[in-house]
Amino acid sequence: MTTTILEVKQLGKSFGSHTALKNINFSVKQGEIISVLGPSGCGKSTLLQLIAGLQQPDEGEICLRGATVASASRMVAPEKRGINMVFQDYALWPHMTIYDNMAYGLRRQKVPAAAIKEQLAALVALLHLEGLEDRLPPQLSGGQQQRVAIARALATKPDLLLLDEPLSNLDMRLRIEMRSEMAYLFRQLGTTVFHVTHDPDEAFAMADRLMIMRSGAIDQIDRPQICYERPATLSAAMLLGAGNRLKSTLVSEGEHATVRIAGHDMVGTTLGGSSEVQHAEAVDLLFRPDSALYRSDPSAEGNQLTVHVLHSVFEGKRWRVLAKTGDGQSISFLNDEYLEAGQEGSLHISVADVFVYPRQSA
Repeated sequence: MTTTILEVKQLGKSFGSHTALKNINFSVKQGEIISVLGPSGCGKSTLLQLIAGLQQPDEGEICLRGATVASASRMVAPEKRGINMVFQDYALWPHMTIYDNMAYGLRRQKVPAAAIKEQLAALVALLHLEGLEDRLPPQLSGGQQQRVAIARALATKPDLLLLDEPLSNLDMRLRIEMRSEMAYLFRQLGTTVFHVTHDPDEAFAMADRLMIMRSGAIDQIDRPQICYERPATLSAAMLLGAGNRLKSTLVSEGEHATVRIAGHDMVGTTLGGSSEVQHAEAVDLLFRPDSALYRSDPSAEGNQLTVHVLHSVFEGKRWRVLAKTGDGQSISFLNDEYLEAGQEGSLHISVADVFVYPRQSA
């Protein structure tokens, strides 16, 4: 039976009149990687700080390996929780060598020098830091410094590793390389990870499960593929790339709802609570730009939407096309070829790629 490392129960936190977190409940199994995804201000950083012991909850409790470490009346010190954190700014000691930075936690635990040398040798090899041990952090690249920070955090073999936007300071190429390397490393070592990010690609690359947050609450927690294919809320869908949001009118309800937009009937997957959709005449229809196939001639079958091309932008492999629907709503889609402004055609989108939610004001 898999051990539960972290359990969060009915957690709440406020700062004055602002509610940062409300009724947060989840657990993390040993060896599992949870990625927390959400916009700025959603509460993900506050949640990380509460787990780390940098803030105290107002309600609920946090348990590590079954023992309560934080509640409104109890607060175990951060250094006694068996947790390590990797910060987005690395937080390395600039006056210490790379070896001394990595050995810092082990020395505080009074681990013998021979054992430290053996443990760090394995981490240096795993993280490709050979030959850098005698350098100072400013002499390393951003990617190398991040590897050192990870090695330092893993050296003491924590029960739980917290990652706070760990790749945000790296350029795009390094971010792509590091997220794959980190995911491989943590799974190889069986490390339990709680990872906070604003980048969906980073979350998908690393997570066993995604936790999507909004306004201090959890919108959805599930496997990445489930979250992507069936986002539980309109906000989750937009966060995961469904940037085309069109005001529509409900024609018929059910698991697959038919909606009318600009004179076209389109069928989509009902989400956000089917009962809510069934009682909502006004709904929002969402789809991703890469889910739509453009054709110059309409077809008699399937979902299709007439669009008028406004502008095309080359993005390397494909063109991003800005367009508008017959009733003037703005959309974008990807196309293999350049489309002239003023050109008219139709977008074809599969039922599985069309999401229907009750109309929201935001």
